[in-house]
Amino acid sequence: MGSLSECCNSIQIRSPLLTESLEGWEQKRSQLYQQLQNLGDFRPGMISVNYRKCGKPNCACAQPGHPGHGPQYLWNTTQKGKSRAESLRLGPEVEKVARELENYDRFVGLCGELVEVNEQICRLRPVRAVEDEAELAQLKKKLQKKFSRRWRRK
Repeated sequence: MGSLSECCNSIQIRSPLLTESLEGWEQKRSQLYQQLQNLGDFRPGMISVNYRKCGKPNCACAQPGHPGHGPQYLWNTTQKGKSRAESLRLGPEVEKVARELENYDRFVGLCGELVEVNEQICRLRPVRAVEDEAELAQLKKKLQKKFSRRWRRK
C-alpha cells in the first residue's frame, strides 16, 4: 500500500457547493421563495384515529375484541407548549386537514433548504475591504465592545 499522500492524491474532492456562483445561489433562493409563496394553507400537527368504548355493559363495544365506536378523527397539535385537539368530520374536512399537514411538512423542508442556501450565499458574498487605518481601528473597537458585553451578561 502506498503512502498517505499517494492515497489522498488519488481522491478528487468535488463539491457542487464550491463550483456554483453567487448568482446561482441567489437564483435558487428566489425559486425557494416562490415555492413558499405558492404553498397554500398549512398547519402543524397530526391526524389521529380513535375508537372509544361507551361504557354501557350491554353495548356491542363492551364485547371482547370489539374495537369500539368510531372511527373518530382528531387533529392534534402542540404550539407554545399547549396541546390542542379538534374533532374532524369524516370526508372533506379530514382531506382538507390532511392536505394542510402535508403542506406544513413541505414548508418545513423548504425552510431548511432556504437556510442552507442562505448560508452558502453568506459564504460566497464578498467582504467589504477596509483600507483606512482609522476606520479599521474604530471598527475593531466597536466590535470588541459589542461582543464583550454579550460575554459579560451570561
